[in-house]
Amino acid sequence: MKALIGMSGGVDSSVAAYLTRREGFACIGATMRLYDGEDQEGTCCSLSDVEDARSVAFRLGMPFYVFNFSGDFREKVMEPFVRCYERGLTPNPCIECNRCLKFDRFLRRAAELGCEYVVTGHYARIEREPDGGRFLLRKAVDETKDQTYFLHTLTQEQLAHTRFPLGTLTKAEARAIAGEQGFINAKKRDSQDICFVPGGDYLAFMEAYTGKTYAPGDYLDLQGHVVGRHRGAAAYTLGQRKGLGLAMGEPVYVCAKDMEKNTVTVGPDEALFRRTLRADNWNWIQIPELREPIRVTAKVRSRMTEQPAAVYPEENGIARVVFDQPQRAITPGQAVVLYDGDLVVGGGTITEVL
Repeated sequence: MKALIGMSGGVDSSVAAYLTRREGFACIGATMRLYDGEDQEGTCCSLSDVEDARSVAFRLGMPFYVFNFSGDFREKVMEPFVRCYERGLTPNPCIECNRCLKFDRFLRRAAELGCEYVVTGHYARIEREPDGGRFLLRKAVDETKDQTYFLHTLTQEQLAHTRFPLGTLTKAEARAIAGEQGFINAKKRDSQDICFVPGGDYLAFMEAYTGKTYAPGDYLDLQGHVVGRHRGAAAYTLGQRKGLGLAMGEPVYVCAKDMEKNTVTVGPDEALFRRTLRADNWNWIQIPELREPIRVTAKVRSRMTEQPAAVYPEENGIARVVFDQPQRAITPGQAVVLYDGDLVVGGGTITEVL
């Protein structure tokens, strides 16, 4: 069997390539060129990442290609990222990259090359129900590295043609394998920033991308009083504390934004807690569809611990998630992902916080 290995230049995808080769697959290595960015440490997709991936592929005796998907990336990831922030939402571009590029465009290229599988270095596991039932997405053994939150968009067809060799390993074990194999990136640090926004200055990126200047506006307190000036409402996200530039005698956080009035409301941390959200754009994995209320655990950020909740189907593909206890800074534009133990039930995009 043949496999196309998505090689980012990092240690995880390199070890995934090695393990797939060791299983006897005929492997092709490939890096997706997604945008023309600076070669800056701490991001993925930099120029040096391509050379690191090429080095590992050569060491493993694999053909290696660079696929230029920059047009798709701009259309499917960067453009929606900007438009979401302009509408007051907080998008998750890594989820959209997985949805539209890594497990769609890249998977289609794999089929063109005669490959049965796409292999990546994600920490997650794919299994199938007995008797040829549904494909399931399960958390990684190393839950500190688990990436199922970012993979909840995978369809049954995509799961059937995807392999995650690192799902049963810890990060330390993966690095040890890379060191044993003499990979150039064995000690390379993990990427942290959004690849096209190095340093995390979203407003600066958006102004460069659109050619616009986002106007400053008023900070308001919870009573509607003006308490300062912000640099443009699009630059802020719910729950944010750092970078506000306010001195109010106690910590304050972004509690709301009004994009039409260009105001940002700030308040104490306790003002951020809510129990109920609505979400659309659902992808169901463990079940074919949501037909009746179910009990789950759920998370609204990748690094939070899942919390008990109930999920209720509504009209037009909408589902309402009600947590047993209030959760902090539930943010429209982000994903809500549902779990049954370590199995992903499904996930959707938060549209409304009630």
